Amino acid sequence: MARILSIDYGLKRTGIAVTDPLQIIATGLTTVESKQLIPFLKDYFSKETVELIIIGEPKNWDDTDTHATPLVERCIKDLAKHFPNMPVKKVDERYTSKMAKDAMLEMGMKKKDRRNKAFVDEIAATILLQDYLRSIS
Repeated sequence: MARILSIDYGLKRTGIAVTDPLQIIATGLTTVESKQLIPFLKDYFSKETVELIIIGEPKNWDDTDTHATPLVERCIKDLAKHFPNMPVKKVDERYTSKMAKDAMLEMGMKKKDRRNKAFVDEIAATILLQDYLRSIS
């Protein structure tokens, strides 16, 4: 089986998580500068088989777009341009950053590490992926 890759896209940084090949466990992979996302994915796809990309869709609690929604839409277009055969699915990303921060507290991470926004983005991508896996099982 192939992996599923999750993207928590942001203006500056993008958190990335992947499943194992059996699509059972979601694991944080890394955080990259958003402008380096496509080169990173080209390299990753040359080494690993991925069958689906899920990307967090930013929405307000009332389902209206956020300031980040146009950025994500542009990213989806870039993904389609560079990886035309790779399906991309939008998933609700509401509260994932808050959940990531809460998870960091529960894991006992030091305050210094919790301030590292790259960790938050990677954990948020992992939460997106875990929720997606739960929804399809």
